[in-house]
Amino acid sequence: MKQQSVVTDLRRKVFTEVARVAYESENVSSDLEEIPYLITPDEVPKYRESIFRERQIASERVRLAMGLSLRPANKPVHITAGVSKTTIADKYYEPPLMQVIPSACDKCPDNEYYVSDQCRGCVARSCEKNCPKGAVSIIDGKSHIDQSKCIKCGRCKAACPYDAIAHHVRPCASACGVNAISSDEYGRAHIDNEKCVACGQCMSACPFGAIADKSQIFQLIQAIKKGDDVVAAVAPAIIGQFGPKVTPGKMKSALLALGFKDVYEVAVGADVGCIAEAHHYVNEVTTGKLPFLFTSCCPAWAVLIKKQFPDLASEVSQELTPMVATARSIKVKHPDARVVFIGPCAAKKLEASRTTVRSHVDFVITFEELAGMFDAKNLKLEELEELPVNFEATGAGRGYACAGGVSEAITKCINEYYPGTEVKIAHAEGLADCRKALTLAKAGKYNGYMIEGMGCPGGCVAGVGTIIPPERAKVAVDMMVKSSTEAIPPRDLEDLAEQLTKMK
Repeated sequence: MKQQSVVTDLRRKVFTEVARVAYESENVSSDLEEIPYLITPDEVPKYRESIFRERQIASERVRLAMGLSLRPANKPVHITAGVSKTTIADKYYEPPLMQVIPSACDKCPDNEYYVSDQCRGCVARSCEKNCPKGAVSIIDGKSHIDQSKCIKCGRCKAACPYDAIAHHVRPCASACGVNAISSDEYGRAHIDNEKCVACGQCMSACPFGAIADKSQIFQLIQAIKKGDDVVAAVAPAIIGQFGPKVTPGKMKSALLALGFKDVYEVAVGADVGCIAEAHHYVNEVTTGKLPFLFTSCCPAWAVLIKKQFPDLASEVSQELTPMVATARSIKVKHPDARVVFIGPCAAKKLEASRTTVRSHVDFVITFEELAGMFDAKNLKLEELEELPVNFEATGAGRGYACAGGVSEAITKCINEYYPGTEVKIAHAEGLADCRKALTLAKAGKYNGYMIEGMGCPGGCVAGVGTIIPPERAKVAVDMMVKSSTEAIPPRDLEDLAEQLTKMK
């Protein structure tokens, strides 16, 4: 789960400096080369054993923030190699999205038990007696584990009365719910892109900041500077992310100051989606035509199904996700607009690159990246003018930001449109739980259910692109839901839903 740390501070500094170069630079290559020295200006390292290693890592972060891939470790490649391809006003990055920075990875032990200095050399020797492979012995009065014999069963740890045996699991691998992380030949983390669904939980979990995703902030700013009609589609999870005093009106003021032409609420797209999925559930699932319905708004959940449960892929709702529905509705009104989805999610970057989506969603940035853009412009959001906003979403659509909110919104619509209909709900948070839910569904345990999956534990408010703790974010979203003028969307949105679905 996302936590604020020195790692997030360093990421934000990189986004800020890259954004500043995008807004102000007349010599991009030279100014990009300078960023590692702005990030680590002293001669004494703060976090690594060498200032040179710190700058090397910062250099790789700059490349990822530009949408470029990492440099090979065994070849002389300039930090700005390939940068001419990225200084454009269009969405750009070279897949894969998630990358391990080799020079930053600390080669954490993976699934290893070891005896700490808390061992008291007790007479019971329960650790030794309970080891089934004789891997534990007493040396100089203290327990010792022979790693060549250890089978990682954990019985020694469970038996120790002083909790003197530690279990070290690589944080990134532990956070990955799809088992996409292993070790390379040097002991560094390696991401299997055939399994990865780009949820970014590994990135949040790594205490060394060795995993990072790619960004499009530079290209977005080029589009703004070029004079394109760039508009922001803001996810409901943004509420509270930039401080309790930053109202929607102040946020609009800040986005206009960055160069956006207008601001739209993605929760309107969620309203469209929950109406459509309410009809889908009642007409297809309760009638027995389909065994169950998987919600589709979380791209990590949807990709997980397609990659690991392909025989269930047809049960994923084909209704538009809130991001896509909002983008299409914007382009109905403004065909020349360039839509930027601003949200908490890294996986949305991949969703926006799909053939059926990329003509409607032009860029995707996270709240974390947006914060870098604000910093580059030296904006103090709390001090900005309170502009009028014409946000029309209901509490149902805004509630999509929290785990359980999607199925709750759809249930409210069903109760309104089809009174007396029984609604069976199951929801899973985190990809490990999502896999369990899918396994149960495949076994027929969830027939007749609507199954909501969220790749991030806690839902979108806990996405890897967020800024504040998920608990605070959930409180802010709940307050926004309760203060909404309307609880559920009106049925006249059905015509809009049909129109958007037919768009190419």
